[in-house]
Formats: sequence, structure tokens, C-alpha cells
Amino acid sequence: MRSYMNRLRDKNELMEVHREVDPRHELAAVTSAAHKAWGKPILFHKVKGTTLPVLTNIYGSRQRLADILGISPENFCKEWNELANIASTRESELIPSKPDETPALVDCKLSDLPLITYSEKDVGPYFTSAMFLAKDPETGVRNLSFHRSMYVSDQELRCRLAPKHHLTIYHEKAEKAGQPLEAAMLIGPPPASFLTAAAPLPYDSDELLVAAQLSGESIEMRPCKHIDLMVPASTEIVIEGRFLPNIRRPEGPFGEFMGYYTPEGNNAVFEVLGVTRRSDAIFHSILCGSSEEVLTLELSVAANIYQRISAVLPGIVDVTCHPFVLHTVVKIRQQYEGHARQVLLAVFGAEPTWAKMCTVVDEDVDIYDMDDVTWATLTRSRPDKDVMIIPETPSFYRDEEKDHWGRMGIDATVPFHRRAEFERKKVPGADRVNLGEYFSRS
Repeated sequence: MRSYMNRLRDKNELMEVHREVDPRHELAAVTSAAHKAWGKPILFHKVKGTTLPVLTNIYGSRQRLADILGISPENFCKEWNELANIASTRESELIPSKPDETPALVDCKLSDLPLITYSEKDVGPYFTSAMFLAKDPETGVRNLSFHRSMYVSDQELRCRLAPKHHLTIYHEKAEKAGQPLEAAMLIGPPPASFLTAAAPLPYDSDELLVAAQLSGESIEMRPCKHIDLMVPASTEIVIEGRFLPNIRRPEGPFGEFMGYYTPEGNNAVFEVLGVTRRSDAIFHSILCGSSEEVLTLELSVAANIYQRISAVLPGIVDVTCHPFVLHTVVKIRQQYEGHARQVLLAVFGAEPTWAKMCTVVDEDVDIYDMDDVTWATLTRSRPDKDVMIIPETPSFYRDEEKDHWGRMGIDATVPFHRRAEFERKKVPGADRVNLGEYFSRS
């Protein structure tokens, strides 16, 4: 992570704050305002209550995430899937680190780390960027995943483990056996693992190995001190512990990525057994609901949908989840009448959780520009004929109370047999004109 941060610094893409900031609301406020203004990562050198600098928004743009993988941001879905196919044949490995090359480590307490409170009504500090590494108790397959963690004390965190997540299944398996589930929380692991942790990979995928394959490099691993796990040696901070069986305690409220507070509820208890960090560690923080969190979800979900619907239908050009992860937009090259409706149904079948709304457009529409998508909807669809409502159907698990059940699909493509009538007008040369040759700043 720090190598990538330094590359951004060399390109003047890293913003740095040297005045002291308060981890209670101020750090989040500056991150939010600066991201809206400039969209760049920020390194806070002085954070009250800790000696560690805090890095935010490092993964907060499509360009940066594409750079990490070596693909183009304009064709992310197609190239992500091509890279995944290539990666599966790579012989990248997880290898033991060499003692003389492993970063110097020191022991510390949770309270030595930046304890950041983000939203106004958050119950207290949360760890938002920590990536959980755990093994299936039955198969030993490794999983990477993100789950918010509420700070209680140096010995205890309380974590929201959502239904259907692989880590939740691991925890339930361990509980049935009356055993705790060991896990390591990784703060600042290798960048490729950040994407695989968010991606909806198959249950039997070893996500750490997938991260190595995607990066095209082996990942050096070191053993934990208190649990039977190996972790990436370059990770800035590692919190070792275990989920206690059959114990749930109050957690929340917390301002989640959807823009609302999730109320207090009984959630999993993580017993902290030890914390190790690099002697010069950098703490990575994610502002929930920012592009650093939501964009990663959007890209991984879109790539998964692209792969699945392309396998069963022709003419799929691109997919995005925009302007929010619950809205899927699909660009197609129309092949036959009714093509767009089949795409809508395929999307809802391929993605039972995230695709709450789907809009299908033609290939002349910029799916990353919601103004263009909305223009297509308003000029190419009839609300009484081209909007598909699927009632009484759940999607995102937060809808478990049925208050927001239902799905909506919009066919915003031109009528198949009248495509010539919908040719978009063009002003020749408008996309190539050099305005500097015509207008002076003086």
C-alpha cells in the first residue's frame, strides 16, 4: 500500500495535511470535503491521540483501481474478466517471507491506533478499512472481507457480520462446533487484496491467492503471534483475535454506506488477542459511503454481472453500477426485438442481492454519465410500456423488513425496427476542437 501511495506522491496525486486533526468528526469532515473538491487521496500526518499518520481515499477513483490491476478504466468489466481468466493460469504463490526482508514489527494496543469517529450519531470509534482474513473451519479455504468493527476496549471489538457473507458462514460453522473462529484484521494490506475482498468471488475461492494471481506477483506471508494464520508480510497493521461462539452484544448505531444510520443491534464479538504493526505504520481509513467504499463495490458487482449475463446473452458491451451500487446500467448492441427485456431479466437473475434497479441503454450512450443515461430514459422509453416492476421481491439484505422490497427495470433502448430514426445528432469537430486557439485568458 505504501509503495502505491509513494507512486501517487511522485505524481503529485497525494494531498498531505500537516496540522493536527481530531479523529472525532474532524478527520472525516476534511476527508469528505476534500474528496468532493479534488478526489485525491489524503495523508494526515498528525492525528490527535496517536502517533500514526492516517491515509484516506487511496482507492477512491476508477482510474486508481484500474492502475493497480494494469487495466483501462474505460473498459473495466471486460478487462477485469479477461485479467481474471489470465490470472487463474498464473503461478503466483503465497510464500514465507525472508526474515531479513520482513519489515520491523512492534506490539501495540488497539488504543494506540487512530480511533476515528465518523458520523454525528455514531456510537463511538470504528475500524472501517480492516480486512478480515479467516479460514473455513472445514476446508481451510481463506476468505477476505470487510466488516465494520466498533471499538469497545483494547480486548474487544463488536462486528457487523451480514447475512450470506462467507465470514458469517465460517463463524456459524465454528459456533456449531462450539469453537471460536480465529481471524486477523488487516489494515493496509497489498492493494490487489483490497479488490478481491470486495469482489463476489465463489465460496471455494482462496481470495488471498486470487489477489496474488491478479497482481501477477507472489505475496510474502508471515505467521501471526497469537492465532494459526499467515498474513501478508507488508501489511501495515494486524489485529489478531477470534470471534466468540454464541455471544452477541450491542453494536451501533453507525452511519453506513447507504447514507443512513443502522440502529443498535446485537452483533458478533471479536476478542482481540494482540496487535502488531510496522514500526513506521500508516493507518488506512475509509469514510463509509465515500467512493473509496462504494466504488469498489460498484466495480466488483458490475464485473460479476457483466461476466454472468455475457455468458448467456449476446451484445453485452459494458456494465456499471451508477450512481450507486444498487443501480445497474447495461450498455448493449441490440441484436433482436426484445433483447433489452431479456437483459433486464438476466441481470435480476444473475445478481439477487445488489441489482435493485436496472437500466438498459444502447451503445451510443455513456453509461458513466447519469445525465446521458437519464436522457436515454426520457427520450427512448415509454413509462407505460418500457418499465418493468417486479413486486414483493427482496434484493439487498437491509430490506429484510420488506419496506423497500421490489425491483424495477427500464428499457431505455431505441425501438429495434426504428433505430435509424433515433440517430444522435453530431456537431463535426466538437470533440477535437482546441479552445485555447480561440479564447485568450487575457
